[in-house]
Amino acid sequence: QVQLVESGGGLVQAGGSLRLSCTAAGRTFSIATLGWFRQAPGKEREFVAAINYNGMNTRVSDSVKGRFTISRDNAKNTVYLQINSLKPEDTAVYSCAVAYNSVYALLREYIYWGQGTQVTVSS
Repeated sequence: QVQLVESGGGLVQAGGSLRLSCTAAGRTFSIATLGWFRQAPGKEREFVAAINYNGMNTRVSDSVKGRFTISRDNAKNTVYLQINSLKPEDTAVYSCAVAYNSVYALLREYIYWGQGTQVTVSS
């Protein structure tokens, strides 16, 4: 069992930056792939980025590549999502999730989810 708590969301102007954090409680964090997803109102959940257990392998969605960076600190049981050059279309609830697979894990393979943190970007 892994419990996930996201933080760092908020209201920011377009062009700004945010760093989201996802802190986990659970002994298997250090062997898990962590993923970030987002869901805007009326839209399906969208994959954003994933990082493998030791941080050596990452995958970032083409839609945010170059602006979003994922990283993790296993000593702190935390995964981060650095978001730069924010756009109004980045407005969504951002959630982290755990999979015991590679960074190419499918959505259904993510088995533990946090509650999410709201990111709102004003134009």
